[in-house]
Amino acid sequence: MSLRLHWSAISDVGRVRKDNQDSGYAGPWLLTVCDGVGGAARGDIASSTAVSQLRRLDERPGGEPDELLGLVSGALHRAHDRINELVDEDPSLNGTSTTATVALFDGARIGLGHVGDSRAYLWRGGELSQLTKDHTFVQTLVDEGRISEQESRVHPHRNLILRALGGPGDVDPDLFVIELAAGDRLLLCSDGASGVLDDARLADLVGSGNVDFAAVELVRASLEAGSSDNVTCIVAEVRTEEELAADPDHADREPMLVGAAAELRRARPRGQKPGLFRGHRAGDTGELEPVAADLPDDAPHAIPSDPIDPETARYAPQPPRRLAWLRPVFVVLLLGGVVWVAAAGAWSWSQDQYYVGVEGETVVIYRGLNTDLPGVSLSEPYETTDVDLDRLSEFDAGKVRDGIEVGTLDDARRTVDNLAARQDPAAPTTDLTTEPTTEPTTDPTAEPTAESTTVPDAS
Repeated sequence: MSLRLHWSAISDVGRVRKDNQDSGYAGPWLLTVCDGVGGAARGDIASSTAVSQLRRLDERPGGEPDELLGLVSGALHRAHDRINELVDEDPSLNGTSTTATVALFDGARIGLGHVGDSRAYLWRGGELSQLTKDHTFVQTLVDEGRISEQESRVHPHRNLILRALGGPGDVDPDLFVIELAAGDRLLLCSDGASGVLDDARLADLVGSGNVDFAAVELVRASLEAGSSDNVTCIVAEVRTEEELAADPDHADREPMLVGAAAELRRARPRGQKPGLFRGHRAGDTGELEPVAADLPDDAPHAIPSDPIDPETARYAPQPPRRLAWLRPVFVVLLLGGVVWVAAAGAWSWSQDQYYVGVEGETVVIYRGLNTDLPGVSLSEPYETTDVDLDRLSEFDAGKVRDGIEVGTLDDARRTVDNLAARQDPAAPTTDLTTEPTTEPTTDPTAEPTAESTTVPDAS
């Protein structure tokens, strides 16, 4: 008896996180959930890259169980290598990685590949069994009997992953085969669901209603239980070909891409109608057309050649927009305007500054700054005084030659008044209105004295 899958998938960013770093894919032969790790290192890129590689397995495999697992293992290794290539191309992504849980269906059984702490469950006859084992630090503590399963859910290091796709070294996935029967249901989910819902609650939800209802209720219950992470759930029911042929809801069911990977949908050919949205919330879930195999008849199980890589497309250079030259011109003009305004402001401020200096042998009040730039003078004489440099003490004269910084014009005038008061009255002067005279005293014993008198103007 040939079996088929009837699937549904949903991903929700949750109530705490700003970005969805989960990615998932569900199709007729493949189910996979990837939970990105890395935070600022963009775990969404790691998960969507992994899904873009893994989803190419979505065709019916053949052969023995070992061949089934070989396909899964090969796809996981290719996803691991592709994430590392992205990190090499963009070092800012260093530290990004992703979990991966993959189920490849061949019509009778699934080949499971698992890395990290996303999980796969089998629901059969009302009982739920966990198929995968977490590759986490707290799981090692549970295995050693140091903490209980319940304690592991609240352990401070519960998110410490020991294995993931991406990062140094090779990937070492768990690989095994599970035989399926009609009526079975598979659940693949990120730890946003399994971390807050116990097995009894998961079993109740997985077995309720159809697969669409079960997927929606799993996400809703996870959020209501207080999940602080992104939540991604894929539910697939194993049914016979006859049952699915009689189910109108399955006839138009297309592969579904959810989470971060849904943002990188392939462009549709012109004129093609979009697929029917099957998600719970607009924007969280989307669909992707099946990958065209384009394989020779003698290689039915080969992986098809890479389509345009969505991550490469995300960062690929875009064709220049029309009138793109206006942008650099605008930037240059803007920068020039800023420089001009700054220069004008500095010049205006400098013209409110004064200092006392010298021009020739006369003390002068200058307006501007007591400094010069190459080829540019930042000051000019503003007011000439009647104070002569040679009538000042060597100390005052030296200060004037260096320039006395005073600030305002009033301060400059007060400084000049102080210099005038300290002039040496016996020093020679260049004032043409005065001349020295000497008058002897009538006392023959007295010493002669020198006295400057004012000479009337001859005119």
